[in-house]
Amino acid sequence: MTDVTDARDRTDVSATITAGVPTGLLIGGAERAASDGATFDVHDPVDGSVLATVSSGTRADAQAAVDAAADAAADWAATPPRKRSEVLSRAYDLMVERADWFARLITAENGKVFADARGEVLYAAEFLRWYAEEAVRIPGTLQTAPGGANKILVEHRPIGIAILVTPWNFPAAMATRKIGPALAAGCTAVLKPASDTPLTALAIGKLFDEAGLPAGVLNVLPSRSSGAVVEQMVRDPRARKLSFTGSTEVGVTLMQLAAESVVSTSMELGGNAPFVVFDDADLESAVAGAMIAKMRNGGEACTAANRFYVQEGIAPEFSRRLAEAMGALRTGDGLDPEVQLGPMVNERARDDIAALVDGAKADGATVLTGGSTPDGAGWFYPATVLGDVPEHARILQEEIFGPVAPIVTFQTDDDAVRLANGTPYGLVSYVYTQDIGRGLRVSERIESGMVGLNRGLVSDPAAPFGGMKESGIGREGGAEGLLEYMESQYIAVSW
Repeated sequence: MTDVTDARDRTDVSATITAGVPTGLLIGGAERAASDGATFDVHDPVDGSVLATVSSGTRADAQAAVDAAADAAADWAATPPRKRSEVLSRAYDLMVERADWFARLITAENGKVFADARGEVLYAAEFLRWYAEEAVRIPGTLQTAPGGANKILVEHRPIGIAILVTPWNFPAAMATRKIGPALAAGCTAVLKPASDTPLTALAIGKLFDEAGLPAGVLNVLPSRSSGAVVEQMVRDPRARKLSFTGSTEVGVTLMQLAAESVVSTSMELGGNAPFVVFDDADLESAVAGAMIAKMRNGGEACTAANRFYVQEGIAPEFSRRLAEAMGALRTGDGLDPEVQLGPMVNERARDDIAALVDGAKADGATVLTGGSTPDGAGWFYPATVLGDVPEHARILQEEIFGPVAPIVTFQTDDDAVRLANGTPYGLVSYVYTQDIGRGLRVSERIESGMVGLNRGLVSDPAAPFGGMKESGIGREGGAEGLLEYMESQYIAVSW
């Protein structure tokens, strides 16, 4: 690990980076304080200092947000698809124009390096463009009933008020991936962002106001009382959709809550992605893909490669090259353009990663690079590669959510599939081989909603994103993502 660098003057962070960002609740087109005046601090992961102080919504505020969404619902649902599309297009243009500003804001509150943050902003904006295009292509069907007695007319209509709950690791992209299809479908929404990274969500709320979105269509409710405010909203009978991205444990609780009112749910939950490298893989390509799959966002991604399974013949050289590439990363303040790995989002996240690595070492894993928490301020953990990791190690069973690559060797294709599927999760997997037939056969046997075949990046706004097993229900992105916010209505008609 190289020395931690600090490119900015801490005393100027709030004034220069957060200037113009709302710090109150955005409800019904207006910024307001929490009903009880409560606030919480947003911290800078580089040194733990306070970046901003934000209003913390209460149950009463949650109710007000649903009321605002309900007041706007009928008019927005009746708004022609073209007009909804134009609002999303203007929001896309504004986000792209301000990409650098949004990226600095994300880096300041999340810790990821500027290049990753800017990539996220452009990715987030693409969801707005994609769903601006999809808004005018809402499908419907007409067919003759098999018995010939009537026609079968099927329309898709907005499902209703949507409660959108997003995580801290991609504060812009996880928001627009939900906002885009919800608004395109004609739904109104309340966005509940993670309390570690509320500033980006509030800035997006303000951006939509500038784009001409009517008041109350999108409301933003930051809160430290996440469980209470989400429960308040989901229990309201007017709320008909809950879209959540986060841990499987919280997702299960929310599904139980939603079941009480038969609220439709979309759940993008935990992951434990295997990265499988066969002996016939192109080694240079596999290492480059591993760096993307593992180190994008500093490893703090549900799609991050979590377990590396490498066939015996290529394992020593792959391990050496990956350790060399990860060990060369420069760690420090993400706003420094030369820095390639920023801090973890908070102290608990950093400590959880350290505990998993320490456990793996105790189980006999060999540290090839990194492997220990650095001294000094901030929530940093170095890029780490572990070899000789036993199959039973806890680090292979849990989502690391950090810059750590544990490597396990295997012998046969069946071994690779068994190891890859040996988890209750199934969000994404990665497979590297130069035999495309082998790659497709293995991909079809792996239990995951997405597979990167000779690719370290799978996410695309035009593709359905989601998992199998305990990694979630439903899909975001693609045409499928729009239908998550719509209900089918069948009309039997004769003429």
